[in-house]
Order: sequence, then structure tokens, then C-alpha cells
Amino acid sequence: MTNPPATTEAPPAAQAAPLRVLVIEDNLVDARLIQIMVNDAGGEAFEIERADRLSSGLERLATENFGMVLLDLSLPDSHGLGTFARVHQEFPRIPIIVMSGLDDERVAVNAVHEGAQDYLVKGQVSGPLLVRAMRYAMERMRTADQLSRYAEELRARNKQMEADFNMAREIQQVFLPQQYPTFPRAASLEKSALQFYHRYIPAAAVGGDFFTVYPLNNTTAGVFMCDVMGHGMRAALVTAILRGLVEQLMPITWDAGKLLTDVNHSLHTILRRTDQPMMSTAFYMVIDCASSEFQFANAGHPSPLRVRRGDGTVTALRKIDARHGPALGLFGESIYPTCRCPLDSGDAILIFTDGLYEANAPNDEEYGLDRLLNAVKQRVQLPIPRLFDELLQDVQTFTGTAEFHDDVCLLGVELTQRCDKVR
Repeated sequence: MTNPPATTEAPPAAQAAPLRVLVIEDNLVDARLIQIMVNDAGGEAFEIERADRLSSGLERLATENFGMVLLDLSLPDSHGLGTFARVHQEFPRIPIIVMSGLDDERVAVNAVHEGAQDYLVKGQVSGPLLVRAMRYAMERMRTADQLSRYAEELRARNKQMEADFNMAREIQQVFLPQQYPTFPRAASLEKSALQFYHRYIPAAAVGGDFFTVYPLNNTTAGVFMCDVMGHGMRAALVTAILRGLVEQLMPITWDAGKLLTDVNHSLHTILRRTDQPMMSTAFYMVIDCASSEFQFANAGHPSPLRVRRGDGTVTALRKIDARHGPALGLFGESIYPTCRCPLDSGDAILIFTDGLYEANAPNDEEYGLDRLLNAVKQRVQLPIPRLFDELLQDVQTFTGTAEFHDDVCLLGVELTQRCDKVR
């Protein structure tokens, strides 16, 4: 007959060491009563030790490992809330329960407000109440420590995100023209037949507005501006995509409408794979300083203004040719017509994004396109840099703030003189 196999019992789970609790109490009777109440209430999780002075208590806290303090406010070497303040200041990570003979609600509220975990009155505390208060104090401190770690992690992530945004902003600023091309190429900036000026104010660290000027040949420039829906990192990423598409197509696509058609098709192919809809308004023109007109195409963008200093008129391009297409990225098969507009020496084209005129006054009234058109008419003879500065000031005066809630971009193109066409 075989013996049954021996059974192996699992070893008992290791019990956590009791939490060392320092009672800072000069009255020996009160200190012993605390010990008895904790023991009788099943407080085996706590190991009670005593210091009879604030100074000796602080010394032990500094040199030994305690997880909690039960503190009397009336000690031979300290009295009142200053006693608590001293301990809490030097050891802010140790939970403190005040145990006082003073039944004063104002003092109790102030103690808890300053960071005490609880305020208990001697003679009114039972053992179960004391142990429960101690357990709750430990749990609150653990929760506070966890929240503190989460807050620190969040601060670190925010700091990294801020650094990423700042780098993105720097890169985006590099994308903007640092020096404009001259026409003809051999001309100096001052003598160039085409002059370019801009103002760019992103509403966030990075923006969704973008523009570029590209020399197509010795006398012809391609000028592109876009405004991606929204602002921030998502808009900036779509802006970077548009920049790449435009710079790839611009040298080989001189027809303004065809360029927007091709850009839209490529952008729609990319954006349709994303979960959230995105789109961008855009304006593109091809201007030749050797001809008497320029061509342009518009994808839902605010209509630029033609400024004629000869007769002092300012006209929106939609009044000259109203054929516009939808914003880029909405419909993959959209066809954008190519429009044409006469241009004389001294004329200028002002291109802008809607952040300029959709700014609101305190009463929610919008600055608006009509007010913008009138503001340009009043300054039609000003040099473009000064015109731009005064327009921005006019909007800021209207809104009562120097801040813009959306990205603002202005680009001026001025034909100073005709030049011979050289291919």
C-alpha cells in the first residue's frame, strides 16, 4: 500500500512591516492612552513611538524613518499652530494628525487648511476613530503623492511639447521667404520690377497660414498663399504638406488654375485617409513684369485687392473675375479656372488671410471685408509696408486688443515698372 503524496502548503504571505508613528506629546499619560487605543482598535499596522519635545521630535524625524506624526500643539518648547507649521515645513511628505486638548473649530479649520490630515480633540476620540483617521491619512497622502507624480510627469511632457512647438515655429519661420527674388534676376532689391512685402502673425506657436514667392523665369514670379483650417500643430503639418506640393509643381505648372487643380488632387488623396476633415483655402497667381496682366486662381480664399495708385481705386479680384473653386482638399476632382487681370506700373496686389478681417470688437461686431476695403482706399497712396502696419493697427484699435485669435498673413506684390521679357 502506497502512502498518499505529501501536500505542500503555500508559505504564508509576508506581512508588511508596521508603520512607525511618532507621537510628539509631552504628557506621558496621553501618550500611553494613544498607544492603548491604537492597540485595542486592531492597529497592529502601526508602531507607536514617542518624543516629549518638538526639538527632539524634529531630530528623530530627521534621522529616523517615520511614516506618520501625531502632534500635540502645546509642548514645553512650542505652542499653537506654529508647532504644526514647523513640523510640516521641515517634513512636508509626512502626514500629520493634530491631537490637541483645545476644542476650537477655528484652530482645527486652520490646521487642516495649512496641511494637517486631521484635527482630533483629546478626550473625544475613541480607538476605532483614531485608527480610522490614521488609515485615511495614509491613503490621502498616497493619493497626494500619486497626484504629485502625475503633475510632475505632466509638467515634463508639457515642457517637451513646448520645446517641440518652439522648434516647429522656428522651422516654419524658416519656410517663409527670407529674401525675395528680383526681376530681372540681375536687378538689385531696390531696382526690382516686382517688389514683395509681407506681415505674418501666427495666433499660436505654429500657424496654418503659409505663402511663398518663386521665380519662374527672369521676369515671372509664382505667388502662393494658403490658410489651413484651424491653427496649431495639425494645421502646421498640413501647411508643410502644401508647401512641398506647391514647390514641386510650381516650376513645371505655369497655369494658375492647373496648379491648384493638381495640388488639390494630391492633397485630397492624402487627407481622405485621416479621421478628421481638413481643408485649406489658397490663392495662386503668376505675374510677369514684362506683360500688362497677370493670371490667378482661387480656392475659396478671401479675394485679394488690386490697388491702382494711378486713379486711386481699390478693387477685389472677384469683381474682375468671380470664378472661384472650393477650398483645397474637399473634393478630389475639382477643376480651378484660370482668371486674368490687367496690371499697370504702380499697381499692387494685396493678398491676405481671413484672420485679418474676422477679428471681433468687444461687442462681437466683426471688422469685416467692407471695413478692410475702405481702410485700404483711405491709404491707397501709402507705401505697402506702411499700409500694412496701419491696417493692422486699425484692426487692433477696432478690437481693443493687440492679439489676433486667428493667424494673420498679408502679402503685397507691387509692379514698379515694366521690364523686357527674357526667357
